[in-house]
Amino acid sequence: MRLVTASARLVVTLAAGAAAVLLAYRLDPNDIPIYMNMGLAALVAIGLSLLMGFAGQISLGQGAFYALGAYTAAILTVGLDPDDRLIDPEAGIAPWAAVLVAPLLTALVAAVVGVPLLRLRGHYLAFATLALHLILIAALFAEDRFTGGQDPGLIIAKPLEVAGFAMGGVGDAARNLAAVIWALVALALLVAVNLVRSRSGRALRAIATSEAAAAAAGINVAAYKLRLFVLAAGLAGLAGGLFAFRLGFLSPDAFPVIISIEFVVIVVVGGLGSVYGAVLGAIAIVWLQDWLQQLGTRERLLGFDLPVQAPGVFRIGVFALILIVVMLFLPRGVLPALGDGVRRLRRLR
Repeated sequence: MRLVTASARLVVTLAAGAAAVLLAYRLDPNDIPIYMNMGLAALVAIGLSLLMGFAGQISLGQGAFYALGAYTAAILTVGLDPDDRLIDPEAGIAPWAAVLVAPLLTALVAAVVGVPLLRLRGHYLAFATLALHLILIAALFAEDRFTGGQDPGLIIAKPLEVAGFAMGGVGDAARNLAAVIWALVALALLVAVNLVRSRSGRALRAIATSEAAAAAAGINVAAYKLRLFVLAAGLAGLAGGLFAFRLGFLSPDAFPVIISIEFVVIVVVGGLGSVYGAVLGAIAIVWLQDWLQQLGTRERLLGFDLPVQAPGVFRIGVFALILIVVMLFLPRGVLPALGDGVRRLRRLR
């Protein structure tokens, strides 16, 4: 029975991934940017869902790893030496290689900082990871000659190409990039699901139930937590590297602190430890974010004049409201709650 369930899950995941890739070539061109944002958020959320749902570690620093991956890919593409960038347009490495290096470097940084950070628990860890984001943003502004700073920023002139397959933020290249992003989401889903179902997954479930009991059973709790922390950071770095070519231009303003909180909201809405819920949460929250921004740009709403700060106020306020409602009434997340409701209906019938 388990084999049939696992095979069915694999088929459904592959079919959904193929449909998501094909959808990139069917959507209206105006919808492609938000579709890419959904996929990028889903990549980050899959790793964070494992980290929060199984290791019990609340990280508010995924935005930092996201930004680190983006700047790693961008800087390696345009060249490490700021002077060479102006003289030699071919400075730097191939964009596809830079995108591959981004998650590796991000995972390495996570492995280094994770050793001391994961000794903390609860809100102490959350604030410490949030400090990572603040430190990185400060460094991006301080080293403006190297990172481009806020003005003029870091412009990525080289196109991302693989075997003549162009990927970028406009035209057919945008559709190609969206297709690649969602193909990677499907791959990340398969890796996450297999991880949860493996022997390591059983150890992770034991840790999620009780760290003390897991340690007493001989499970190296600290090592498993660090591995999940590194995996989550690597997925965030990969998403950030692709995000750099989705924009073609980087500025520290593209990575506000609120982005780390948004990733947490996505995971909480989708369900802690539910990798499929993380993807659905990413789709729902990114769509809601875009809708709220459009709503906030109106001059009037319900007979009231809207201030220029309305898009930001709607975005932050509604996210806070969603988080409160979900934590109070759906503590396991939306997708697990729906699954529980379906099972109750079946028992009633």
